Amino acid sequence: MIDFVGKRKIFIVISLILVVASLISIFTKGFNFGVEFLGGSEIILKVNAEVSESDVRQIIKNLAPEFENARITQIKSVDDPKGISKFSIVVSPKDENGELKVYTGEEKSVLSQKIVEAFKNNNYTAEVIGFNETSGYAAQEIKNLTWKAIVFTLLALLIYITLRFQFVFGVGAVVALIHDVIITLGFYSFFNYELNVAAVAAVLTLIGYSLNDTIVVYDRIRENLRRSRGSTIETLVNNSINQVIKRTINTSLTTFIVIFILLLFSGNSIKPFAFGMTIGTIVGTYSSLYIASPIVIRWIKK
Repeated sequence: MIDFVGKRKIFIVISLILVVASLISIFTKGFNFGVEFLGGSEIILKVNAEVSESDVRQIIKNLAPEFENARITQIKSVDDPKGISKFSIVVSPKDENGELKVYTGEEKSVLSQKIVEAFKNNNYTAEVIGFNETSGYAAQEIKNLTWKAIVFTLLALLIYITLRFQFVFGVGAVVALIHDVIITLGFYSFFNYELNVAAVAAVLTLIGYSLNDTIVVYDRIRENLRRSRGSTIETLVNNSINQVIKRTINTSLTTFIVIFILLLFSGNSIKPFAFGMTIGTIVGTYSSLYIASPIVIRWIKK
Protein backbone atom coordinates (compact mmCIF):
# COMPACT_ATOMS: atom_id res chain seq x y z
CA MET A 1 0.00 0.00 0.00
CA ILE A 2 1.35 3.43 -0.98
CA ASP A 3 1.48 6.05 1.77
CA PHE A 4 0.01 9.04 -0.09
CA VAL A 5 -1.11 10.89 3.02
CA GLY A 6 2.07 10.39 5.05
CA LYS A 7 4.14 12.06 2.35
CA ARG A 8 1.58 14.76 1.54
CA LYS A 9 3.76 17.61 2.83
CA ILE A 10 6.58 16.60 0.46
CA PHE A 11 4.25 16.59 -2.55
CA ILE A 12 2.59 19.85 -1.52
CA VAL A 13 6.07 21.45 -1.43
CA ILE A 14 6.82 20.00 -4.90
CA SER A 15 3.54 21.41 -6.18
CA LEU A 16 4.27 24.83 -4.67
CA ILE A 17 7.67 24.86 -6.40
CA LEU A 18 6.06 23.97 -9.75
CA VAL A 19 3.32 26.57 -9.30
CA VAL A 20 5.80 29.32 -8.35
CA ALA A 21 8.09 28.40 -11.26
CA SER A 22 5.10 28.48 -13.63
CA LEU A 23 3.96 31.87 -12.36
CA ILE A 24 7.48 33.28 -12.71
CA SER A 25 7.63 32.07 -16.32
CA ILE A 26 4.13 33.38 -17.07
CA PHE A 27 4.78 36.86 -15.66
CA THR A 28 8.37 37.28 -16.89
CA LYS A 29 8.45 35.40 -20.19
CA GLY A 30 4.75 35.58 -21.02
CA PHE A 31 2.92 33.53 -23.63
CA ASN A 32 3.41 32.91 -27.31
CA PHE A 33 -0.14 33.99 -28.14
CA GLY A 34 -1.77 32.78 -31.34
CA VAL A 35 -3.27 35.11 -33.89
CA GLU A 36 -6.72 34.60 -32.27
CA PHE A 37 -5.52 36.51 -29.19
CA LEU A 38 -3.20 39.05 -30.82
CA GLY A 39 -5.20 39.89 -33.91
CA GLY A 40 -3.59 40.14 -37.32
CA SER A 41 -2.80 37.65 -40.04
CA GLU A 42 -1.13 34.24 -39.91
CA ILE A 43 0.49 32.95 -43.09
CA ILE A 44 1.37 29.25 -43.26
CA LEU A 45 4.34 28.78 -45.56
CA LYS A 46 5.86 25.60 -46.98
CA VAL A 47 9.40 25.68 -48.38
CA ASN A 48 10.81 22.74 -50.36
CA ALA A 49 14.17 22.99 -48.63
CA GLU A 50 15.62 22.96 -45.13
CA VAL A 51 15.72 26.62 -44.09
CA SER A 52 15.76 28.34 -40.71
CA GLU A 53 13.54 31.02 -39.22
CA SER A 54 16.29 33.59 -39.72
CA ASP A 55 16.52 32.62 -43.42
CA VAL A 56 12.79 33.18 -43.83
CA ARG A 57 12.97 36.53 -42.03
CA GLN A 58 15.83 37.68 -44.24
CA ILE A 59 13.87 36.82 -47.40
CA ILE A 60 10.51 38.39 -46.47
CA LYS A 61 11.45 41.35 -44.26
CA ASN A 62 11.33 43.87 -47.12
CA LEU A 63 8.07 42.69 -48.72
CA ALA A 64 5.92 45.04 -46.62
CA PRO A 65 6.39 47.16 -43.45
CA GLU A 66 4.52 44.63 -41.29
CA PHE A 67 7.00 41.87 -42.19
CA GLU A 68 9.92 43.63 -40.47
CA ASN A 69 8.61 42.60 -37.05
CA ALA A 70 6.80 39.43 -38.11
CA ARG A 71 6.66 36.56 -35.62
CA ILE A 72 8.09 33.53 -37.43
CA THR A 73 7.80 30.05 -35.93
CA GLN A 74 8.87 26.81 -37.56
CA ILE A 75 6.21 24.09 -37.59
CA LYS A 76 7.55 20.61 -37.00
CA SER A 77 5.89 17.20 -37.07
CA VAL A 78 7.38 13.72 -36.71
CA ASP A 79 5.98 12.61 -40.07
CA ASP A 80 7.24 15.62 -42.06
CA PRO A 81 9.32 14.50 -45.07
CA LYS A 82 12.97 15.48 -45.16
CA GLY A 83 13.82 18.54 -47.17
CA ILE A 84 10.52 20.30 -46.36
CA SER A 85 10.17 23.24 -43.94
CA LYS A 86 6.93 24.78 -42.72
CA PHE A 87 6.55 28.12 -40.98
CA SER A 88 3.88 30.20 -39.27
CA ILE A 89 4.32 33.89 -40.06
CA VAL A 90 2.20 36.24 -37.96
CA VAL A 91 2.01 39.89 -39.03
CA SER A 92 0.00 42.88 -37.85
CA PRO A 93 -0.87 44.99 -40.89
CA LYS A 94 -1.99 48.58 -40.14
CA ASP A 95 -4.22 50.94 -42.09
CA GLU A 96 -3.51 54.62 -42.73
CA ASN A 97 -4.77 55.48 -39.23
CA GLY A 98 -2.42 53.02 -37.57
CA GLU A 99 -5.24 50.60 -36.71
CA LEU A 100 -4.99 46.85 -37.18
CA LYS A 101 -6.55 45.85 -40.49
CA VAL A 102 -7.62 42.68 -42.28
CA TYR A 103 -6.27 41.90 -45.74
CA THR A 104 -8.75 41.88 -48.60
CA GLY A 105 -8.97 38.87 -50.90
CA GLU A 106 -6.98 40.68 -53.56
CA GLU A 107 -4.30 41.76 -51.06
CA LYS A 108 -3.94 38.16 -49.89
CA SER A 109 -3.43 36.96 -53.44
CA VAL A 110 -0.86 39.67 -54.23
CA LEU A 111 1.01 39.12 -50.94
CA SER A 112 1.12 35.35 -51.43
CA GLN A 113 2.57 35.84 -54.89
CA LYS A 114 5.19 38.25 -53.54
CA ILE A 115 6.29 35.72 -50.93
CA VAL A 116 6.57 32.94 -53.52
CA GLU A 117 8.55 35.23 -55.85
CA ALA A 118 10.88 36.33 -53.03
CA PHE A 119 11.79 32.72 -52.28
CA LYS A 120 12.15 31.97 -55.98
CA ASN A 121 14.66 34.82 -56.28
CA ASN A 122 16.67 33.11 -53.54
CA ASN A 123 16.58 29.75 -55.34
CA TYR A 124 13.87 28.22 -53.13
CA THR A 125 10.48 26.81 -54.08
CA ALA A 126 7.81 28.00 -51.65
CA GLU A 127 4.04 27.83 -51.34
CA VAL A 128 1.54 29.66 -49.14
CA ILE A 129 -0.71 26.87 -47.85
CA GLY A 130 -2.77 28.83 -45.31
CA PHE A 131 -3.95 32.35 -44.52
CA ASN A 132 -5.77 32.97 -41.22
CA GLU A 133 -6.96 36.35 -40.01
CA THR A 134 -8.46 37.82 -36.84
CA SER A 135 -9.43 41.46 -36.38
CA GLY A 136 -8.21 43.40 -33.35
CA TYR A 137 -11.73 43.63 -31.88
CA ALA A 138 -12.35 39.91 -32.31
CA ALA A 139 -8.97 39.09 -30.71
CA GLN A 140 -9.80 41.17 -27.63
CA GLU A 141 -13.24 39.58 -27.35
CA ILE A 142 -11.78 36.08 -27.59
CA LYS A 143 -9.19 36.89 -24.90
CA ASN A 144 -11.82 38.30 -22.51
CA LEU A 145 -14.25 35.43 -23.05
CA THR A 146 -11.48 32.85 -22.56
CA TRP A 147 -10.58 33.98 -19.05
CA LYS A 148 -14.26 34.35 -18.15
CA ALA A 149 -14.91 30.79 -19.34
CA ILE A 150 -12.14 29.40 -17.13
CA VAL A 151 -13.21 31.39 -14.03
CA PHE A 152 -16.92 30.58 -14.41
CA THR A 153 -16.09 26.91 -15.00
CA LEU A 154 -14.15 26.74 -11.72
CA LEU A 155 -16.95 28.53 -9.83
CA ALA A 156 -19.59 26.21 -11.29
CA LEU A 157 -17.54 23.17 -10.30
CA LEU A 158 -17.12 24.51 -6.76
CA ILE A 159 -20.91 24.79 -6.44
CA TYR A 160 -21.45 21.33 -7.96
CA ILE A 161 -18.99 19.54 -5.66
CA THR A 162 -20.33 21.44 -2.62
CA LEU A 163 -23.84 20.21 -3.40
CA ARG A 164 -22.72 16.64 -4.10
CA PHE A 165 -20.24 16.31 -1.23
CA GLN A 166 -19.30 19.11 1.19
CA PHE A 167 -17.93 22.62 0.81
CA VAL A 168 -14.45 21.52 1.95
CA PHE A 169 -14.36 18.94 -0.84
CA GLY A 170 -15.35 21.64 -3.32
CA VAL A 171 -12.53 23.89 -2.14
CA GLY A 172 -10.06 21.01 -2.33
CA ALA A 173 -11.11 20.14 -5.87
CA VAL A 174 -10.93 23.76 -7.07
CA VAL A 175 -7.49 24.24 -5.47
CA ALA A 176 -6.29 21.12 -7.31
CA LEU A 177 -7.80 22.38 -10.59
CA ILE A 178 -6.18 25.81 -10.22
CA HIS A 179 -2.91 23.97 -9.50
CA ASP A 180 -3.35 21.97 -12.75
CA VAL A 181 -4.23 25.03 -14.87
CA ILE A 182 -1.31 27.15 -13.60
CA ILE A 183 1.28 24.40 -14.11
CA THR A 184 -0.06 23.55 -17.59
CA LEU A 185 -0.02 27.23 -18.61
CA GLY A 186 3.49 27.44 -17.16
CA PHE A 187 4.62 24.72 -19.57
CA TYR A 188 3.09 26.66 -22.47
CA SER A 189 5.06 29.71 -21.37
CA PHE A 190 8.35 27.94 -20.59
CA PHE A 191 8.47 25.98 -23.86
CA ASN A 192 7.14 28.94 -25.86
CA TYR A 193 4.30 26.78 -27.20
CA GLU A 194 1.57 28.68 -29.02
CA LEU A 195 -1.37 29.56 -26.79
CA ASN A 196 -4.42 29.73 -29.04
CA VAL A 197 -8.06 28.65 -29.04
CA ALA A 198 -7.04 24.98 -29.30
CA ALA A 199 -4.83 25.41 -26.22
CA VAL A 200 -7.74 26.95 -24.30
CA ALA A 201 -9.88 23.96 -25.32
CA ALA A 202 -7.13 21.74 -23.87
CA VAL A 203 -7.20 23.64 -20.56
CA LEU A 204 -11.00 23.37 -20.29
CA THR A 205 -10.86 19.66 -21.20
CA LEU A 206 -8.13 19.19 -18.60
CA ILE A 207 -10.37 20.74 -15.93
CA GLY A 208 -13.11 18.21 -16.68
CA TYR A 209 -10.65 15.30 -16.92
CA SER A 210 -8.87 16.12 -13.66
CA LEU A 211 -12.15 16.71 -11.86
CA ASN A 212 -13.40 13.28 -12.92
CA ASP A 213 -10.40 11.63 -11.26
CA THR A 214 -10.85 13.76 -8.15
CA ILE A 215 -14.54 12.92 -7.82
CA VAL A 216 -13.78 9.19 -8.02
CA VAL A 217 -11.42 9.57 -5.04
CA TYR A 218 -13.85 11.82 -3.13
CA ASP A 219 -16.70 9.38 -3.69
CA ARG A 220 -14.63 6.55 -2.19
CA ILE A 221 -13.67 8.75 0.77
CA ARG A 222 -17.34 9.52 1.40
CA GLU A 223 -18.25 5.82 1.29
CA ASN A 224 -15.45 4.93 3.69
CA LEU A 225 -16.41 7.75 6.07
CA ARG A 226 -19.74 5.99 6.53
CA ARG A 227 -18.28 2.51 6.93
CA SER A 228 -15.07 3.04 8.90
CA ARG A 229 -16.08 5.00 11.96
CA GLY A 230 -13.11 3.83 14.05
CA SER A 231 -10.32 4.71 11.60
CA THR A 232 -8.33 7.94 11.68
CA ILE A 233 -9.03 10.35 8.84
CA GLU A 234 -5.45 9.93 7.58
CA THR A 235 -5.83 6.16 7.33
CA LEU A 236 -9.26 6.46 5.74
CA VAL A 237 -8.12 8.89 3.04
CA ASN A 238 -5.00 6.86 2.31
CA ASN A 239 -7.01 3.63 2.00
CA SER A 240 -9.52 5.37 -0.27
CA ILE A 241 -6.80 6.57 -2.65
CA ASN A 242 -5.17 3.12 -2.76
CA GLN A 243 -8.54 1.52 -3.55
CA VAL A 244 -9.00 3.61 -6.71
CA ILE A 245 -5.39 4.06 -7.83
CA LYS A 246 -5.43 1.12 -10.25
CA ARG A 247 -8.44 2.54 -12.10
CA THR A 248 -6.93 6.03 -12.10
CA ILE A 249 -3.58 4.91 -13.51
CA ASN A 250 -5.19 2.71 -16.18
CA THR A 251 -7.43 5.55 -17.35
CA SER A 252 -4.63 8.12 -17.30
CA LEU A 253 -2.14 5.86 -19.08
CA THR A 254 -4.48 5.03 -21.96
CA THR A 255 -5.41 8.71 -22.30
CA PHE A 256 -1.77 9.76 -22.23
CA ILE A 257 -0.73 7.28 -24.94
CA VAL A 258 -3.43 8.52 -27.33
CA ILE A 259 -2.74 12.21 -26.66
CA PHE A 260 1.05 11.81 -26.89
CA ILE A 261 0.77 10.08 -30.27
CA LEU A 262 -1.51 12.92 -31.37
CA LEU A 263 1.16 15.39 -30.24
CA LEU A 264 3.84 13.62 -32.26
CA PHE A 265 1.94 13.15 -35.51
CA SER A 266 -0.77 15.83 -35.61
CA GLY A 267 -0.75 18.95 -37.74
CA ASN A 268 -0.08 22.47 -36.50
CA SER A 269 -3.72 23.24 -35.73
CA ILE A 270 -4.04 20.32 -33.27
CA LYS A 271 -0.59 20.42 -31.65
CA PRO A 272 -1.38 23.13 -29.03
CA PHE A 273 -4.36 21.05 -27.86
CA ALA A 274 -2.34 17.83 -27.77
CA PHE A 275 0.52 19.53 -25.91
CA GLY A 276 -1.80 20.90 -23.22
CA MET A 277 -3.55 17.56 -22.75
CA THR A 278 -0.25 15.65 -22.62
CA ILE A 279 1.00 17.85 -19.78
CA GLY A 280 -2.45 18.09 -18.22
CA THR A 281 -3.00 14.33 -18.09
CA ILE A 282 0.15 13.90 -16.02
CA VAL A 283 -0.46 16.92 -13.78
CA GLY A 284 -4.16 16.14 -13.35
CA THR A 285 -3.52 12.55 -12.30
CA TYR A 286 -0.80 13.66 -9.89
CA SER A 287 -3.03 16.31 -8.29
CA SER A 288 -5.97 13.93 -7.90
CA LEU A 289 -3.81 11.49 -5.92
CA TYR A 290 -1.41 13.75 -4.06
CA ILE A 291 -3.10 17.16 -3.77
CA ALA A 292 -6.92 17.14 -3.95
CA SER A 293 -7.53 14.58 -1.19
CA PRO A 294 -4.64 15.06 1.27
CA ILE A 295 -5.19 18.85 1.52
CA VAL A 296 -8.76 18.41 2.80
CA ILE A 297 -7.73 16.19 5.74
CA ARG A 298 -7.39 19.06 8.22
CA TRP A 299 -10.72 20.55 7.12
CA ILE A 300 -12.50 17.18 7.42
CA LYS A 301 -11.17 16.81 10.97
CA LYS A 302 -12.67 20.15 11.93
